[in-house]
Amino acid sequence: MCRVRLVARTRDSHSRNTGPIPVLGTKSKSEIMEATELLKNYKKRLDAFLKEYFRKKIKEAGASGPLAKEAVKMIADFTTASGKRIRPAFIYYGYLAMGGKDSDEIVRASASMELTHSFLLIHDDIIDKDEKRHGIATIHEKYKKIGKKLAKGKEADHFGNSMAMLSGDMAAAMANQLIFTSDFPPEIIIQALVKLQEIVYTIVPGEMLDVVLEFRGHATEKEILKMHEGKTSSYSFEGPLHLGAVLAGVRDENIFRNFSRYAMPLGKAFQIRDDILGVFGDEKKLGKPVGSDVIEGKQTLLAIKALERGSREQKNAVKKYLGKRDLKKSELWEFRKIVEETGSLEYSQKLAEKFVSQSLEALSKINLKNEEAKTFFEGIARYMAERNV
Repeated sequence: MCRVRLVARTRDSHSRNTGPIPVLGTKSKSEIMEATELLKNYKKRLDAFLKEYFRKKIKEAGASGPLAKEAVKMIADFTTASGKRIRPAFIYYGYLAMGGKDSDEIVRASASMELTHSFLLIHDDIIDKDEKRHGIATIHEKYKKIGKKLAKGKEADHFGNSMAMLSGDMAAAMANQLIFTSDFPPEIIIQALVKLQEIVYTIVPGEMLDVVLEFRGHATEKEILKMHEGKTSSYSFEGPLHLGAVLAGVRDENIFRNFSRYAMPLGKAFQIRDDILGVFGDEKKLGKPVGSDVIEGKQTLLAIKALERGSREQKNAVKKYLGKRDLKKSELWEFRKIVEETGSLEYSQKLAEKFVSQSLEALSKINLKNEEAKTFFEGIARYMAERNV
């Protein structure tokens, strides 16, 4: 596993939102490039499917009236605005890895995960009070503006949240429908639908823990990693891999366990890196304000390690900035500086690398039946600890 050198920054460099600069070996660079190219190619196929799918769904929704049509349009815009399509890609490559044959049908079935993702993000944005996602206004914010026009003086926030929650429910129904109407054998369709519900069921406790930790205002490293397992590992990697294997006709529990050994540490590495980018990343690439985790008072590994290792002055500053709704750029710079000076940033990055190493070790013990899938799984694992978006 390649190491990452953390480069010291001046206040001016902070203002450019540059993240930790990775130093990659030639082999790792090559593997990452191959995997990300495969991801891009898959994304093109999925995006083409989604474009046509939403065109038809918007037309169908028109028969139910303008409210339904507007909701589907918003879901379409929200889903296609951006996103790397990692979750559905793990369904696709999990399917190929277990001997499934490439076809338009597996691309269609994998799209169910992207609709499930939209459903969960729409609700998550309400919980986090986020105004932007993928560089565009969140659905509850769009409906809030509509609410202000409909009836001045009434609770536009409540209207926006209510309509967004209903839109999220609609996206969930569309996700289930994609699998239910797919061309797989009936017994596989049933098992795939069960697996999809398991994925959603599993993420809820992780989301609940996130809400509790943020509300409580403090957390342990163990609690943070437990939350990552529930919110990210099982949902973004383990679940999609299992779903892909189910669609390929896998019944062997050992295969599912082996996929879990690969996916669970990978998800934690992904989320740790995501939290780093949330503070040090590029806002244009991220599609949401840098520092939003600090403003929301999120309990991240970066924050708790800075509190654990900082001086009294540094700890007081971190406590002051976490949850500060009117956080200034200068205060975000100061937060970054503390995270670096306390070694919290380096600790977090090295832990992400450790998890990626565990993931790659587990992958080496899985009998994959498709070389392209193997290339994807290896390269994407290395990418998790190095990505800048």
